[in-house]
Amino acid sequence: MRLDDLIVKRSEWLRGEGPESSIAMSTRVRVARNLKGRLYFSRANKKEREETLNILFAGVKKSSFFKDALFLKVREISDTDKQFLVERHLMSREHAEDIASKGLVIEEKEIASILLNEEDHIRLQVIESGFNVLEAWKAVDNIDTDLSKHMQFDFSNKFGYLTSCPTNTGTGLRASVMLHLSALAMTSQIDGVFDAISKLGLTMRGFYGEGTEAIGDFYQISNQVALGYSEEDILDNLERIIKKIISRERETRINFLRIKKFEIEDRIQRSYGTLRSAKIITSSETIKLLSAIRLGIDLGIIKDVDIKKINEVLLLTQPAHLQKVAGKEIPPYERDIKRSDFIREKLGVA
Repeated sequence: MRLDDLIVKRSEWLRGEGPESSIAMSTRVRVARNLKGRLYFSRANKKEREETLNILFAGVKKSSFFKDALFLKVREISDTDKQFLVERHLMSREHAEDIASKGLVIEEKEIASILLNEEDHIRLQVIESGFNVLEAWKAVDNIDTDLSKHMQFDFSNKFGYLTSCPTNTGTGLRASVMLHLSALAMTSQIDGVFDAISKLGLTMRGFYGEGTEAIGDFYQISNQVALGYSEEDILDNLERIIKKIISRERETRINFLRIKKFEIEDRIQRSYGTLRSAKIITSSETIKLLSAIRLGIDLGIIKDVDIKKINEVLLLTQPAHLQKVAGKEIPPYERDIKRSDFIREKLGVA
């Protein structure tokens, strides 16, 4: 498996399938682990970090789950490829920027991946399309159990799994769902959702996760704290609240269409028209317009475009993906032109 092989695959987080996929785009479950007897990344020197990375690579290679996986040292990846992996939600921005003694493992189906020597020695994540919290957790749990046969993790009988950040200590579990909340954003209810979930132990992040802004009404909602809670507590709480948010978004979509039918149809059709006619378009504008079209497809306003096609355009028009498809680096202004050409082609416009 090569890094370039990923460009021809549909990224799991945008596959457009699974439960509630018109609103819940993907589910991610991640666990943090550290090796017993090894200094944590922030405390280790350069030599110790490199030794730990080699130990981690050797341990992961013994796992049957990563038999045909892609093993990468981040310092050996080009800037375009690092951005490409961030865009596919396989690597955090921090991991891509601080590259010394960092690693990445991606299994063949691109569902499971591991960040090595990030804040913790291991950040194992599984991404499932749609609203699939329990399925994603089962996959993570099985992989985690297998990895523990080949590496000994730092564990306390009193506190649970020990991590660099105290909020992750215990289960080391962070679960999130990527939601498309257009109606709640358009009706100015999104701030109320944020305030409500904050009181219930959850947090809301942007399109690329922690430290990023929401673009196109896409939001990641995840648990904030692992310490003091079991895996079941964390997952049940997230699933229960996400179900309520999805229900509220769906009700708002229906009511909004009933009350302001012409306004919402106009906004969606204008977005569709812009994408079909624009000669130059930025990545952020594309995401916003595609967000409106996804809503239009779900409401039956746009009938001749499949939501999977929109998800494909959303993925492939991001800056690094455009350059990977072209097979070369492209300056920003030329990317905006290339992006508009690509969109018109995908939407069937001559």
